[in-house]
Parts: sequence; structure tokens; C-alpha cells
Amino acid sequence: MIIVYSTFPNRKKAKEVAEKLIEKKLAGCVNIFPIEAIYSWQGKTEGGREFAAVIKTKKEKFRQVEKLILENHPDDTPCILEVPVGRVAKKYLSWLDKSVKQRSVA
Repeated sequence: MIIVYSTFPNRKKAKEVAEKLIEKKLAGCVNIFPIEAIYSWQGKTEGGREFAAVIKTKKEKFRQVEKLILENHPDDTPCILEVPVGRVAKKYLSWLDKSVKQRSVA
């Protein structure tokens, strides 16, 4: 299991991508929450409200998840991070395996 962390400029876009990930069996669950971001962009300090997505998936699905985000994200350089997971409750991991088990089409 891995977590893919990504950010979006608004809740609507984050939800749209999350729904596609679930429909295509690329993720078992996506949590979306508002965040305040401060970052460097083209030599300037920028900031504002964004929405973070915590995508729970399997390691072998990362490239497909990344591709779907890149194809549907409005930003030129979206944040897409793989976060390795240490321990996972067996029951949760079993549920995740079943949720992303079917072959997905990206």
C-alpha cells in the first residue's frame, strides 16, 4: 500500500479526479481537505487556498494514478507524491486489495 498525495486548486477538481480514480479501480479511497499553501513559483513567493487529496492505493498503481492526475489537472506542474506506508491494519489492507483488484484502464 502507498499513499499518493496531490493538491488541487479547488474542491470541484479534486473531487472530479477522486471519482475517476475510484471508478477506474486505481484507488480504494481518496480523502479531500482544504489547506493553505505557501510556495515558490517562477521566482516569487505565492500562496493561497488549495485542496489536498490523500489517495490510498497499491504501489503497482502509482504510474496509472499519476497519469490520470496529469491528464485531468489544470496546473502545469501538479504536486504528485508517493508516500510509502509502513504498517497497515490487515483488515484495511484486505479491503484495499479488493477495491483495486480489478484491472484498471487509465
